[in-house]
Amino acid sequence: MPDDRRFVLTLSCPDRTGIVARITTFLADIGGWITEAAYHSDEESGRFFTRQEIRADSTSFPVAELRRRFGAVAGELEADSWQVVDSADRKKIVLMVSREGHCLYELLSRWHSGAMPADIGVVIGNRTDLEPVARLFGLPFRHIPVPTDPEGKAQAFEQVRIEAESHQPDAIVLARYMQVIPPSLCQAWEGRLINIHHGFLPSFRGARPYHQAFVRGVKMIGATCHYVTPELDAGPIIDQDVIRVDHAASPARMVRLGRDIEKSVLARGLTYHLEDRVLRDGLRTVVFA
Repeated sequence: MPDDRRFVLTLSCPDRTGIVARITTFLADIGGWITEAAYHSDEESGRFFTRQEIRADSTSFPVAELRRRFGAVAGELEADSWQVVDSADRKKIVLMVSREGHCLYELLSRWHSGAMPADIGVVIGNRTDLEPVARLFGLPFRHIPVPTDPEGKAQAFEQVRIEAESHQPDAIVLARYMQVIPPSLCQAWEGRLINIHHGFLPSFRGARPYHQAFVRGVKMIGATCHYVTPELDAGPIIDQDVIRVDHAASPARMVRLGRDIEKSVLARGLTYHLEDRVLRDGLRTVVFA
């Protein structure tokens, strides 16, 4: 039975003819057995994106050597972003929460069952409501309250930064953390800081999106998993989903209905990120789901 370990190659570069041929020839020459391949040519930006999976046991050298050799190909293609990762190297994540537990329960359930390919370093909470949940799953919980005054808030987020970075995370996940992250941390964690917004962005940004939706009489509500940037709720979108509502749906009912979307969208978006299926394209993303 073949080993399920994979080497994953991703690349984005200026678009032109011959890119696919160059990459597939390279993989064939090293004996790479391709198990999954995805491509996207973007006419607006003039850029090309690809994700390739190959069986690790089909090559006679380790991932570091593959990375070195593929780097030469990336250079020929003038790639502005590329990487080679080994699926055996488990990703590390840090979860940040407040008091609503539906997203945390979903992520921990998937993690505990082995459906989420990552190790959780710590759960950080600005309240203690969900500490028993983290302990139930055998995970450390760090309570770092966030005061309202600017000086206290800055000190709290410095503690958050130190705690999170001590785990060298590949993703820091705001699982309904309900605090605005300082611009300095947004920049330091760019491409790793992931949020679930309980609204269908770019509509209804900011606080109380379900109440905003109710005021506008919308017939659909949704949730958005996105990368966090200094501009509130404006980062590149990873995944979204919606459900229908009608005139009888109160804001409280929308909140209840929205929880199911929020937890599934966050789990799906985070999994795409952990499996290196998300390639950034400015404010947009290419997601090879």
